[in-house]
Amino acid sequence: MNMPANSRAGFVAIVGAPNVGKSTLLNRLVGTKVSIVSPKVQTTRSRVLGICIEGEAQIIFIDTPGIFKPKRRLDRAMVAAAWGGAGDADDILLLVDASRGFDGDTRDIVKRLHQTERKVTLAINKVDLVPKPKLLKMATEMDATGVFSDIFMISAEMGSGVADLMAHLTAHVPKGPWLFPEDQISDMPGRLTAAEITREKLYLQLHHELPYAAAVETEGWKEIKDGSVRIEQVIYVERPTQKAIVLGKGGKRIKALGQAAREELEEIFERRVHLFLFVKVREKWGDDPERYRDLGLNFDA
Repeated sequence: MNMPANSRAGFVAIVGAPNVGKSTLLNRLVGTKVSIVSPKVQTTRSRVLGICIEGEAQIIFIDTPGIFKPKRRLDRAMVAAAWGGAGDADDILLLVDASRGFDGDTRDIVKRLHQTERKVTLAINKVDLVPKPKLLKMATEMDATGVFSDIFMISAEMGSGVADLMAHLTAHVPKGPWLFPEDQISDMPGRLTAAEITREKLYLQLHHELPYAAAVETEGWKEIKDGSVRIEQVIYVERPTQKAIVLGKGGKRIKALGQAAREELEEIFERRVHLFLFVKVREKWGDDPERYRDLGLNFDA
C-alpha cells in the first residue's frame, strides 16, 4: 500500500433521524455509490462503511440506520446499530434535515449525544430548500444545546458546502496507518452489495405499494468462465398479496426490477451480470434471528 509518511486514519459516524440524507451524503463524500438511497424511511438497515482518502488521511465513514423511537424488534436492532456505530467512531457527525427543523427525533438524538459528553459536528442538510433566516434560527437553537463543536450548512444532493465539511473532518482524523487498501471504498461483500442494490430498486419502484417489511437475500453467486457472474436472489415478503405486487401483472414488475438492478450491478462490478430474482412469502421474517445475523444486527437489542 502506497501510504504517506504522515498518514492518518479514523472513523466518522454519520447519525441522524430517518431520511435526512445520510446515505446521500456518504455517497457524496466517498465519491461513488456505497449506500442505497430511496424516499422510503429506514432504507439503511445495518452499518455501512464508506472509505475515502483525502490527502494523507483515510476516513472511514459509518452510515448508520436512522435513529427514532423504535416500535418493533427490527426497529430496536437498527437503532442499537446506529448508536453502536457512533460509540465506536473517532468523530460523530449529526445530519439534520433543514426542512424538518429541530424536530422531536432530532431533539432526542441531541439529548442522547449530550449524555456522551462528546463534541459533535453538526451538518444541516437540504439548505437549498429553506430560507436563510429560518436556517440561522435553527442553527442558533441547536448551537445553544452545547453539543456541537462546529456547524456546517450543506446540500448533500447538490454538493454545496460538502467540501468544507470534508476539510473539517479530515483535519481531525488521528495520526496512524491507513486501515484499508487505498483502492477500497467499502467493506461490504459483493453478495450483500448486490442484495442492497436490488432492495433499493424494489423501494424505488414500489415505494407506495410495498410495505416496509421486505427483504432481499443473495442465495447464489457463481463465477462464469467468461468473467461474468450469475447471481440468484430471493425477495422475501410477508403476505401473498405482497408477492403479487412484486411480481406484477404477467411478471412485468419483477422483470423491470431485475433489469434496473442488473444494469446498476454491472456498472458497480464492471462486468456482465446474470441476475435471477425469486419472490417468496415468509411470514414475520422480521422475527427470524437468522435474518438479523445476515444484516449484522443484534436480534436481542
